[in-house]
Amino acid sequence: MRATVVGAGSWGTTLADLLAGNGLDVRIWAYEPEVVESINREHVNQLFLADSRLSETLVAYCDLESALEGTDLIVSAAPSHVVRQVGAEVFAGLNGAKPPPVVSVSKGLEEDSLSTMTEVLSETIPGAPVVALSGPSFAQEVFERQPTAVVAASENRAAAETVQQAFSAGHFRVYTSGDVVGVQLGGALKNVIAIAAGLLHGLRMGHNTMAALITRGLAEMGRLGTAMGANPITFAGLAGMGDLILTATGALSRNRSLGIELAEGRSLDEIMAVRRTVAEGVRTAGAAVGLSERVGSEMPIAVEVANILFEGKDPTQAVRDLMERELKAEHWE
Repeated sequence: MRATVVGAGSWGTTLADLLAGNGLDVRIWAYEPEVVESINREHVNQLFLADSRLSETLVAYCDLESALEGTDLIVSAAPSHVVRQVGAEVFAGLNGAKPPPVVSVSKGLEEDSLSTMTEVLSETIPGAPVVALSGPSFAQEVFERQPTAVVAASENRAAAETVQQAFSAGHFRVYTSGDVVGVQLGGALKNVIAIAAGLLHGLRMGHNTMAALITRGLAEMGRLGTAMGANPITFAGLAGMGDLILTATGALSRNRSLGIELAEGRSLDEIMAVRRTVAEGVRTAGAAVGLSERVGSEMPIAVEVANILFEGKDPTQAVRDLMERELKAEHWE
């Protein structure tokens, strides 16, 4: 089985290495020529996964059409804001061949259309069965073969099971799901809550506050998901609560670390200017607020994160405003 990974950031590179370790013939396309050279010459992605030796069977390409030749599986690992552009290039690179299953591993929402990544890929690569792969999975820990569990979601059960078989390994367990919307919303929205978690940490707030944030953040995610037709149970699973806990509390979380820096007084522009990797929660915050307004679902935490990111609101004031909202029941049976 031949697989093509499109995007050679830390996550795309890690998944390419995983698939190669599972015996697949893997090609990875990188935007950066220096990444291609580093992988092919040294078997290391020095730019995004330094000091981590990759499978020697993994081959990197600058030319997308060559990387796609004869492929049986495509992994879309580009940052969410360029998935539409890259998806269109993938479709062109197939040269009229029937598209194989496409696995979306980008966790975000498109800012303008508010579309999920599988919606974007279905539009740009028509005819391809699309699968969303998500769950609590820091790239470095997966690369180190630490036990990890994720979920593959698709409306096409056969495609989800194909992805399950391709990616599953002794350290990497893949479950399947038919809830494509819920799995993707969980993976995208948890990044927004993780920025808030970083803000709380940077403000030196305690465990009470963090527990409240994670719990109410999960409630926001579930409300929006249910309003969009997702299964509420999904948010209690790997793509919901699992990924939220990891990203809101783990030291390797890019979104959490961005929140910490904001709380320490650095501006968003200053932070992003020196970052090589993408904190998807920044773009997702605005999209989440837009989605909540579209479907009439309250997301007060996401609103305050967006206010801090884009309006310069003081984080301490944002916490105060959340705590002083109108009192209401948590649940009422």
